Amino acid sequence: MNTQLPLDGELEKIEINLLLEGIYRRYGYDFRNYSYASIRRRIWHRLRLEGLENVSSLQAKVMHHSEVFHRLLGDLVIPVTEMFRDPDMFLAFRRDIIPLLRELPFIRIWHAGCSTGEEVYSMAILLNEEGLLHKSRIYATDISESALQRAKDGIIPIDRMKKYTKNYQLAGGQQSFSDYYISDHGTVMVKPFLRQPIVFARHNLVTDSSFNEFHVIMCRNVMIYFNSQLRDQAHKLFYESLAQEGFLTLGGKESISFTPMAGRYEACNDKYRIFRKIR
Repeated sequence: MNTQLPLDGELEKIEINLLLEGIYRRYGYDFRNYSYASIRRRIWHRLRLEGLENVSSLQAKVMHHSEVFHRLLGDLVIPVTEMFRDPDMFLAFRRDIIPLLRELPFIRIWHAGCSTGEEVYSMAILLNEEGLLHKSRIYATDISESALQRAKDGIIPIDRMKKYTKNYQLAGGQQSFSDYYISDHGTVMVKPFLRQPIVFARHNLVTDSSFNEFHVIMCRNVMIYFNSQLRDQAHKLFYESLAQEGFLTLGGKESISFTPMAGRYEACNDKYRIFRKIR
């Protein structure tokens, strides 16, 4: 009988797997198939802040104290977003995809992993300038309740306004960016008409199913944290959720290549990861 203990790295991996399994069973959040290197880095960030020595001690805290879990959850779903992020992508979307959407009687768009909503509001602005907002419904979903609440509030960090204004202009903005927000006592908030066609809801790409049929799905820089199994699962969900000839837009480091759905799309703009469902 081999009683040799695992090496430190192997033991740590066992601890992390047990922690993630516990989170799934206790709280319903499934991080078990996220990129190990990314999840490990974020767990150790929380370990240091909590003043703990190992993952097992964090697991005990997480299982018995929901406030510790929610602090860890904030580390695991760090929101990374901005208004008109990758302006050239929005410019390409405006030029290549909007004319095709214009032909539809009604447009349904899903922003999966919407974080705090900056890209969702960017899409609302683009649709407004193209005269399509009145016949559009945007569904914005995320795993994080706190991120969704910030998205619903529509508050824009005032220290980012200069960058966001430049992004808007580079993305082909047709008006003054200030037309879309209200500034009051150091707070910047998007105007109510932009929030009106948006439905914010919690949705977990790992555990939840399709909930509508969409003409556009945007999921940018979310799946870079998934392993191959989870990426394939998400792509299957997106394929099932897209209308025929609908559009899937991914992040710059993501692709449908080497997924089971690869042959079911054509590239509308491979540089900016815009694909069209063809079969």
